[in-house]
Amino acid sequence: MSEDLKEAEKLGPFARLGLYYRQIVSELRKVVWPTRNQLTTYTAVVLVFVSFVIAVVSVLDLILTKIVFWVFG
Repeated sequence: MSEDLKEAEKLGPFARLGLYYRQIVSELRKVVWPTRNQLTTYTAVVLVFVSFVIAVVSVLDLILTKIVFWVFG
C-alpha cells in the first residue's frame, strides 16, 4: 500500500487520475452483481417494508393527532 502511494506521488496529475480510474475499474470487476431475479426480489422486499413502515407511522400520527386535539381542544 505504501509503495503504491509513493509511486503515485511520483506521477503527474493526469497519470494519477488514470491510475485512480484503473483502480476503480479493477475493484468494480470484483463486485458480485445480483441477477435480475434477485434484484426484483430485493426491490419488492424493500417496497413492502417501506409501505409497512409508512402505514405504521401514519396510524401513530393519526392517533397522536386525535389525542392532542382531545387534550388541547
